[in-house]
Amino acid sequence: MIKAMNNSPQESKLWKKWIEKHDSDAANELVKNYMYLVSFHVERIAVNIPHYVNKEELESFALMGLYDALKKFELDRELKFDTYASFRIRGSIIDGLRKEDWLPRLLREKSKQIEQVSQELIQELQRMPTSSEIAQKMDMTAEEVETVVSDSLFANILSIDNQKNHDNDESREGTGYEIPDRSTVTPDEHILNIELKEELVEGIKILNDNEKNVISLFYQDELTMTEIGEVLDLTTSRISQIHKNALFKLRKTLEKVQTYA
Repeated sequence: MIKAMNNSPQESKLWKKWIEKHDSDAANELVKNYMYLVSFHVERIAVNIPHYVNKEELESFALMGLYDALKKFELDRELKFDTYASFRIRGSIIDGLRKEDWLPRLLREKSKQIEQVSQELIQELQRMPTSSEIAQKMDMTAEEVETVVSDSLFANILSIDNQKNHDNDESREGTGYEIPDRSTVTPDEHILNIELKEELVEGIKILNDNEKNVISLFYQDELTMTEIGEVLDLTTSRISQIHKNALFKLRKTLEKVQTYA
């Protein structure tokens, strides 16, 4: 979980040297102090992207976000640097991914095929099909189906972000950069948020105990896959598999949440 840190006397001196003199050595030391934020967000986003996406590239995007946060942070703001930097780091990673066609055409086509087969099975079975049932129709394994769906869900976030940027002023940054303002919500948005939350709660009820635990520990308690494995006494690869299976089961609701977020 992201930890809040009170500035030590040494750290306060580094901030003073950086803010007043733009001292590069002070900046480097501050970057070292906050590298745990880079690692945290890289690890969390890496869970949702294909294995062939270079992790070092994610770290490069994250470091750019951290340095950008150092340049733009105002010490007199009523906001912890950890919080501000987290938004800049996550936004920088997502923006970097969004500018690259990191989801291959073959994977996009498979995603469309899975959706088509899923719709056919819904008509045939009169219920949501399992990944195994879809896999049987497509000559794939259930894990391959779940992986494609998981990758596509994250791609949807990037494409939605991209569309929002085109719809608004081009100088605005991606949604990953923004600290959301929840103070003003229209009645329609309030009702929609309640409905989506209720639908997500209902969706979570269909998950088995391991899937519920993984979703809770990852998204609520913000543990890494390795830490979740230690809690549940399972391997990291098994936790990753359970996570993908849970996302597959929740995919329809998650797509709605992403669309209206």
